[in-house]
Amino acid sequence: MIKKMGISWNLRLRMAEKGLFQTSELVPLLAERGVILSREQVYRLVTQEPQRLSMDALAALCDILDCTPNDLIEIQVANTQVRRTAGAGPADIQAPVQRSTIRRPKLS
Repeated sequence: MIKKMGISWNLRLRMAEKGLFQTSELVPLLAERGVILSREQVYRLVTQEPQRLSMDALAALCDILDCTPNDLIEIQVANTQVRRTAGAGPADIQAPVQRSTIRRPKLS
């Protein structure tokens, strides 16, 4: 059994609760807090789950929306059954480490 981690990104919901309905409204609010993002970057931040998010941007969003990181990000854990082939074990999953040898030329 492997735990698969996921998130639910609630930025759009938190924005709506504060009366912010257009992504472009966040651009100047973020800039006031030292986070400079283009309209396109803010649009992606609002409409897609971010793979990476700077702590400065997260802190600015929390300040703007008067919320905590837990209000923006909900962690979801799903236990998933992984099918293994016969004989497959943890050693079969990772490639073995091969050490290299450095040979220096002989000096005459």
